[in-house]
Amino acid sequence: MTALLRDRRGLVAGSLAVAAALTLAGCGSSDPAPAADSSGSSAKTRTVDTANGKVDVPAEPKRVVVLDSGELDSAITLGVRPVGATHSASEDAFPSYLPASETKGITPVGEIANANLESVAALKPDLILTSKVRDGDRYEQLSKIAPTVMTEATGSAWKENFQVHAEALGKQAEAKEVLATYDAQVAKVTEALGGKEKAAATDVNFVRFVEGADIRIYGKQNYIGSILADIGTGRPAITDKAKDGFSYDVSPEKIDLADADVIFTSTYGDPGKAGTTKTMNGGLWKGLKAAKNDRIFKVDDRLWIAGIGYTAAGQILEEFETSMTK
Repeated sequence: MTALLRDRRGLVAGSLAVAAALTLAGCGSSDPAPAADSSGSSAKTRTVDTANGKVDVPAEPKRVVVLDSGELDSAITLGVRPVGATHSASEDAFPSYLPASETKGITPVGEIANANLESVAALKPDLILTSKVRDGDRYEQLSKIAPTVMTEATGSAWKENFQVHAEALGKQAEAKEVLATYDAQVAKVTEALGGKEKAAATDVNFVRFVEGADIRIYGKQNYIGSILADIGTGRPAITDKAKDGFSYDVSPEKIDLADADVIFTSTYGDPGKAGTTKTMNGGLWKGLKAAKNDRIFKVDDRLWIAGIGYTAAGQILEEFETSMTK
């Protein structure tokens, strides 16, 4: 159980598939499905500003489906257990950093960016949360199943997305508590590093090995980059060369470009196929300053990269502080 989650405990695809999904949802019109209470009458609604314009959502949604890891984190963080959620393409289970007690009973509805519309509709949701980068091309189909709230993107916009999710879920008061807890934890970690000046004087890199792709040296415009910015750590000059601020991709033969005072690293996929094992056993890696000083830390990819929310951030901050103060 992460610190953030503990603190909040008291607060609380062919056309046939689409047609079948709409039939299961019981709404075949082009308008978003109206929210209904247990008696079948239309429930009160609120209007939320989304990436697709204004969307009317139930005042108190009861059956929420989330289609990305950030949306899942937001819902759990705010005390809402979705009835359905997507999962990573590399795993069938929901992220292990989320307590099993919080994800128990959530029905899988396919992979992220490839949700099964029939499965979504079968759950009879009254609200769907996702983003345009994941499901923008399915917005019309999804909105026929239930009011669908989309943010523009994911990653570095996670804090803004959280506010949209909180508004859609009617959990703005809880969201304020979440932000206050996060800010306090960030301040604690910065102090543990010796204060703002010492934190800024320590260059930290994040290196991700990806099966089927080059090695990624993460820049500043992404989830983990924003957390490091909040803490106030230094970042190596190589991060300024990241494409669109996201990552600077290199081959194993150029891994020396990743050097920093401290390196956190994760792997997406099989370590052998991603080149993790070979690279980290090579001379260039072992010659890194961080390696020589024993300041390289392996972390969980699904938490540090794919968590994209405040519950994940709380645990990342805990692990970061533990590693940095060894």
